[in-house]
This record gives sequence, C-alpha cells and structure tokens, in this order.
Amino acid sequence: MKLAATIVISLAILLAGGTASFVLNGYWSKPAASGVSELGKPPALEDAGGSDGEEDEGAPDLKEMIRTHQQRVVSIEASYAFGSGQGSGFLYNDLGDVVTNAHVVAGAESVMVKLSDTSLLPGQVIGIDEEKDVALIRVDGLAGEEPLQLELDKEAEVGDAVVAFGSPLGFDNTVTTGIISGLDRDLDIDNIKYRDVYQISAPITNGNSGGPLVLEASGKVIGINSAGNDQGNIGFSIPIHQVIDMLEAWSDNPDEALAAATNGANSGGTAFTEELVAEDAQYLLTFFYESINSGDYVTAYSLLGSEWQTGTTYESFREGYLYTTGAYVTDMTVVSASEESAVLDVVIEAWELEDGEPLLSYYELQYTVKPENGTLKIVSGKGQRLE
Repeated sequence: MKLAATIVISLAILLAGGTASFVLNGYWSKPAASGVSELGKPPALEDAGGSDGEEDEGAPDLKEMIRTHQQRVVSIEASYAFGSGQGSGFLYNDLGDVVTNAHVVAGAESVMVKLSDTSLLPGQVIGIDEEKDVALIRVDGLAGEEPLQLELDKEAEVGDAVVAFGSPLGFDNTVTTGIISGLDRDLDIDNIKYRDVYQISAPITNGNSGGPLVLEASGKVIGINSAGNDQGNIGFSIPIHQVIDMLEAWSDNPDEALAAATNGANSGGTAFTEELVAEDAQYLLTFFYESINSGDYVTAYSLLGSEWQTGTTYESFREGYLYTTGAYVTDMTVVSASEESAVLDVVIEAWELEDGEPLLSYYELQYTVKPENGTLKIVSGKGQRLE
C-alpha cells in the first residue's frame, strides 16, 4: 500500500517489528497501480460522493450486525461411536450455554464447539428434546461472554426481513437473507415434530442447522434454523418463544447424567488435520480482513501469532490502518498444508487515502498460518505491490 497507507499492510500485516514501516515504505514508494474496482468504491468514499444516503446508511449497519453476530455463532462438531456430525449453534446466555438442534448432538459421545477465531472448546449437552429438535450445550470456556439477544416480546410477521446464520466455519461461512414467508407451519421429519414454525425464504443448509434466525430490524434472535427444502429457497425455523421456558429450565437445572455422557473434554477433537488446517486458514484470513474493514482492530490483532504480536504493538498495528478505507481479498490459494501449518497466496485489493484522495492498489501476499495453543494464528506474511 502507498505512503502513509503503506504502513497499513506493510507494518500491520506483512512484517512484524517497529522498523518494518520504514523499510517497506522505501521499497514500495513507486507509483501505485490504479484501476476501476469490481467492488465499486468503499462505503466511506461512497458517502463522500454525495449520494442521498438513506440506503447507504442502512447497509453498513446490516454488515456490522452480521459480523458481530457471527462471533457468537459456533460450529458444533459431534463425535459418535461410528462417525461424526457437524451443525451450528449460538450463545444464548452468559453462562456459556449454546442453543442448537437436537439432531446435531443426539447420541453424541463428545461435543466440541469451534469459535470464529478457530478456537476449539469442549461442551456438554445439558438438555435435549429430540421430538421438538432442541438441545442446549454448556461450554464453560464461553462463560462470561456476551450472548445474542432474544426477541421474546414480539412474534414475527409475514414479510419481516430476516438473516439466517450458520456456523462461522461451516459450508461457505453461511449467512443467508430472506423474509418470513409463512407462519404456523407443521411438518414431520423422522421422529421430529415441528409445530407452528416459521417458514422463511432464506435457504437452510446443513451448515445452518441449529443456527439463529435473526430479525433484521432489531438484530435479535427470533428462531432456531432447523430444516430446509432441497427443491427451493424454503427453510423452517423454530420460534424462540416456543422453547424459551425449556431452555431456561435446562440452564437452571442441567442434566448431569447427559452432560457426563457427552463430555467433550474426552474428545480428540482438538487435533488438527491437514484438511482442517487448510480450510480454517482460508477462513481465518477472510475473517482477519473482515475485521479490519469493520474497524475491529482488536479482533484482527488477536488473530496474529504471539511472536508477531511481540514485535508489533497493538497501537502501531491500529495506526497502520488509519488511511485505509477498505482491503478486500480477491483471490486466495492454498500453496501447501499439513497438520502443523498452511501457506497461502492472497491477492488484496485496497482502497487507501493519499493526500485526501482515494487510491486503488493491489498486493500479492503470502501468509503462514499455524496452530498455537489449540487455535490457528497468522504467524508471518510477506508480499509486494502489483503494478
């Protein structure tokens, strides 16, 4: 990136240490390549362009809601005697309790939850109703964290705009939007009896199952995504008000026998495989840039490895981004991967301010991602500006 903005990726991303900005600013002092972005101008520049702004004001709010909610949505990995399964869930209270579908964890011998930063934490099922397809998992490592808010005072209406969240690390990092397209739907799937559920136009896939359905207008959870229809964009979500009493009862009085039977602490789920490292490394870098673009530098900085953080203070990391209005991943390739690390080539399109004017630059970068204390971290990076 260029001039003051060069510090953005050169200091904060590419190399660690206080001298990096000086060295790389000289190295990248050539005129920056410019062009027309396929993404259009970033939000800050669009606002400066004098549009009427009503729609522009709402869009960043929706994007911010999606980003912050994804940090409270988890991927659930259940291990059985003969295989494993995956689903979604969301943080329901400050005790570390995660709501999901019963079909995600029923019969599991161990349960692990994966967070948006790729951390793996053990969980125990403390309540389950297989007929209603609802379960509650206690994750001690999430105690004290801020949960998603629930909408209990208002039932959804046909036409309400909704967002269906899947697991942060599930299929395509799934977030789908739609509307409430029907009320009071009944359907039976095997032994599950869904009654008076919401029908939604937001598709529900395997990665969404157990995740929250959020009312776009308030950002509050109104349902649990539970079933989908492969023939079209139809999904079904259990209204949260139907099951809140059951969830509160399980939270207040956990089923200790059930919890012991699904003791995730005995799982080997914390082991990284080559495939897992490759997949999660791609997610981690995407999450890193999403955090940067949202101005959440604390989260972005937390994704760096300990050695990188030792050489680069948070203050200098944040200052490096003050002239960047957007940095977007346009291409990502896994060069190599093993159980211990992954190397990825990434192409970045960056909007930066130089002398108050927007400048478009492109960078070709290479990152190394490795596990540290059970969590993947971005441990190093190098790159160059593309002409």
